[in-house]
Amino acid sequence: MTDITLALPFALPPPELAPDLLRALQAPALAALLARHSTLQHHVFDNNSRVLPHEAWLAHTLGLASAPTEADTGAPLATACMRGCGLGTQAAQSHWFMLQPAHVQISRTHMLLTDLRALQLSEADSRGLYDLARPYFEEAGKTLLHGAPGLWFLRADDWAGLNTASPDATTTQSMTDWLPEGDHARDFRRLQNEVQMLWHEHPINEARQARGLQAINSCWLWGGAAPSSAQGGVAIGDGMPWMDVLASSTQPSARQLIAQPGTVMLAGLISSAQAGDWADWLARMQQLEQEWFTPLLAALKDGSVGGVKLVLSHRHGWTEVTSGKLAQRKFWRKPSLTPLLKQS
Repeated sequence: MTDITLALPFALPPPELAPDLLRALQAPALAALLARHSTLQHHVFDNNSRVLPHEAWLAHTLGLASAPTEADTGAPLATACMRGCGLGTQAAQSHWFMLQPAHVQISRTHMLLTDLRALQLSEADSRGLYDLARPYFEEAGKTLLHGAPGLWFLRADDWAGLNTASPDATTTQSMTDWLPEGDHARDFRRLQNEVQMLWHEHPINEARQARGLQAINSCWLWGGAAPSSAQGGVAIGDGMPWMDVLASSTQPSARQLIAQPGTVMLAGLISSAQAGDWADWLARMQQLEQEWFTPLLAALKDGSVGGVKLVLSHRHGWTEVTSGKLAQRKFWRKPSLTPLLKQS
């Protein structure tokens, strides 16, 4: 296989800001890949699945879910993440969810789940909070396992029907609308409340706040999955803990991808876009132009790779564009970023 797929969550600018952002972006290699394409298609995403397009795409790419163009595909990633943490034996036995320590901001009108990337949760803090919470889950008949800092797993066979939302889908929304839904939602909420009280003003959190870090005052349940045999085949860079344990390799480079073509997801744009920090988003896109788009375009032109597919997404959809050596010979197509404006 000589084809390359590069997935870039939140590389697709939001429609209302796209004209201004694209005018500021100097990316001739990306412009050539977009304008001189073999195929280009935009997909509108059904947000009822309560995950983001790139999460549904990743689950499908790993063989864990149907294509994200179909309604309510979700992202059943928990058991695959468990295998990445060396917990494959346990993952093969039952239905598991990911349970992630979190910080919730509470105001008079709403609750907001903050970006989990900002927690900077160490192994020691993660283990300490886990040890405190585990007996409460065991008392409720639920097994809790520690996979990695900030990434735990909850066995809950009877909760398989819960409809949960990913942290990134929830972060910019009113949290109340994205809490688990289903027959056992109250059971989880009861445990969540007990954990919140247990961690409130605990010395671990007091020490974190003294270091200028956010207190861990809640936990987030999502990604429920039955046992699966899917294997990792995506290299992931700049990801969250659950992405890192799924990755076939970490911190990939364009040179490595050209030498050994495959699929890469680079998640570095997510936090900037979620926070609305468009200056940082532009800076990161310029870095992608230098480190990824330029070498991939050169490899395409000299035949080192057969084709390049870009998967560019935002919250409400994604664009797939493919290009090959012959497509790059379409000199009458002037390199342009305007294909990113056509999102429907």
